[in-house]
Amino acid sequence: MKLLAIDTSNRPLSVAVLEDTRILATTTTNVGRNHSSTLLPIIEQAMAQAQVVPNDLDRIVVAAGPGSYTGLRIGVTTAKTLAFTLNKALVGVSSLAVLAGNIVTEGQLVAPLFDARRDNVFTGLYRIEHHQPVTVIADQHISVAEWGQQLVSYNEPITFIGSDVDQYTSILQTALPNQFVRAAPQLDLPQAAVLGLLGQTMTPVAEIHNFVPNYLRLTQAEREWQAKHPEKEHAPYVEKI
Repeated sequence: MKLLAIDTSNRPLSVAVLEDTRILATTTTNVGRNHSSTLLPIIEQAMAQAQVVPNDLDRIVVAAGPGSYTGLRIGVTTAKTLAFTLNKALVGVSSLAVLAGNIVTEGQLVAPLFDARRDNVFTGLYRIEHHQPVTVIADQHISVAEWGQQLVSYNEPITFIGSDVDQYTSILQTALPNQFVRAAPQLDLPQAAVLGLLGQTMTPVAEIHNFVPNYLRLTQAEREWQAKHPEKEHAPYVEKI
């Protein structure tokens, strides 16, 4: 199976081309939020390096959130467009699971973390089983203080991973003095190669057009609309991208 993996869900941008479990080409950058102008050239470069043409692909795998609204839209829209025009399978993978997948210690609890501003984070808890992250606590948008309280009951070390962990280290260490473990900084960036490996065995989405990112929170525009229309029933605002 040949696949293209795309992660633009946060500041880093990562693209990889895989054939089964073999990584043919991969690029990861962390220089700024310019994904709209750099993603397609990086995809083209990676495909050329891997000597794979678009029709050779069997599936497109994309980091589906949580993360940056803009970054998610760019990555998911690109993946959907490629999957639809090439008539290929589309797979969405949790952006947090991708980051957790950088840890390979069997049995280890891992808490990947993205900053969500105002002392809130996007996070979840995973356990590494057979080299893959398995969900223990589902991805969520939560205050970092509440997150620390949720994790107290796990009486074992928890590895925190992600470039945003450092700004919350003091809070987490106070809440979890005997559990907090900081992952090595070289593991903090999500890797599309990991994304591709995770997405290789996952079930593709049933309807490409109906696939949307997992934002885990409302946009500012949605929050403002709800505040002005509290009497309304709030169905999903966006059905498609």
